[in-house]
Amino acid sequence: MDSGNQPLPVEIAQMIDVSAVRADSTDQMIADAVACAERYGCYLVTTLPSQAAYTNRLLAALPMIKLGGNVGFPSGGQTTRIKTLETSELVTLGVDEVDMVIDVAALLSGRHKHVGQDIAAVVGAAQGRPVKVIFECHHLSDDQIREACDLAVEAGADYVKTGTGWAPTGATLHNIALIQEHVGKAIAIKASGGIRDLETLRAMYQLGVRRFGIAAKHVPAVLGSHELLRRSGS
Repeated sequence: MDSGNQPLPVEIAQMIDVSAVRADSTDQMIADAVACAERYGCYLVTTLPSQAAYTNRLLAALPMIKLGGNVGFPSGGQTTRIKTLETSELVTLGVDEVDMVIDVAALLSGRHKHVGQDIAAVVGAAQGRPVKVIFECHHLSDDQIREACDLAVEAGADYVKTGTGWAPTGATLHNIALIQEHVGKAIAIKASGGIRDLETLRAMYQLGVRRFGIAAKHVPAVLGSHELLRRSGS
C-alpha cells in the first residue's frame, strides 16, 4: 500500500475515518455513519463527545470498526485542562483514537510554547491511543502550518490533520504538499475537510496521506460501487 502505486478500494476504505461531527449530526446520522462504515469496510467512525457512548454501543457488534473521539471541537479554544478532561472522559467512553484541535488563536498570536504544551497534555491524557492534531489550515499561513507540524512532532502526536470540516477549506493539495515536504516521515498525515471524490483522495495519497476524514454522506461518492469492502466476508 505504501509502494507509491495507487491503493486498491479495500485499502482506501481502511484509510477512511467516517465522520459525523457537525452540530446537527443527529442520532440517526450517527447510525447512518456506522452503517456506512460497515457497508464499505471503513476503518473508524468519529463523532462528537456527547455521542461517543451511543456510537460505541452501535459498534459493539462491529469490533472491526474503531471508535474515534474529538477534543476541543471545533475551535480549539478550550483551556488545556478542559481538553485533558475531555480526552480522559473519551478514553473512559471507549474511544480508540483521539483527534484534537490546536489552540488556533494561540498559534496565530505566536504563543507557540502554549500550543505545544496543549498538544502534549492531550497526548498524555490519551493513554497511548493515537492522537491526530488538527490545525484548521484554512486560518493559517504556510509558515504557521510548518510551525504547527513541528509542535505536533515535538509533543509526540501520531498524525497531523488539516481541518475539522467546519472551516470553508481544509484538505487542499497545496496544504498536503506543504505538510509532506516539511514533515517527511516524522509524523503521519490525515487529510480532512472537503474531500468529495476518489480522484482527490488518490492525489492526496500520492502526496503521502494515509488517513482521510470523510463525512458519511460523501463516502459513497468516494468509494462508488465498491461495497465488496465489508470485512466480514468478501
